Amino acid sequence: MAQHEQEPIEEAPEPYELDEEARARRAAALAQIRQYGDPVLRAKALPVDTFDDELRQEVARMGQLMEDAWGIGLAATQVGRLRRLLVYRIEADSPVVALVNPVLEWSSREEEIAEEGCLSLPGVGVEVERPVHIRVRAQDEYGEEQVIEASGLEARCIQHEMDHLDGVLILDRTSRDQRKAAVRALRERERAAAATA
Repeated sequence: MAQHEQEPIEEAPEPYELDEEARARRAAALAQIRQYGDPVLRAKALPVDTFDDELRQEVARMGQLMEDAWGIGLAATQVGRLRRLLVYRIEADSPVVALVNPVLEWSSREEEIAEEGCLSLPGVGVEVERPVHIRVRAQDEYGEEQVIEASGLEARCIQHEMDHLDGVLILDRTSRDQRKAAVRALRERERAAAATA
């Protein structure tokens, strides 16, 4: 998930002064994240049934990619893995949280609209309406059960990443006009990149 100007979501806004090393890390991280048009982003992830060192290494790798790309959330499908796994961190000084096999148990009737971005759709921000409060049951990377009660940005981020696990993108949750404008912007960016390559 990218952070934007109003309500930050998945891609953090670019700091005013950013050194070349941080820019290079971000570019390298984004190169490892699947982009809009990749079929894996439309695939439904499969449950995780093995909680081993390989899974924990994947969680650590995803957390690092998310941080390097200036994100606050990342789903396994975004790195080409069809596993029901996501990571997120809302506050910069908080630990990365891993949710394995997350299930939405409850969501509030109260909903709000906020702009969301996505590391798989760089530069795109669209308005998405989501429940303000949720409860999710999941496992951590060790297989321990956990229940997360979240509100506001945390709830929005979790819902955004859970959508990825079902092949749902923010373009599917916005108005037709915003979807058309976003796709047009993505195509223009692709053409510009191809012209400079």
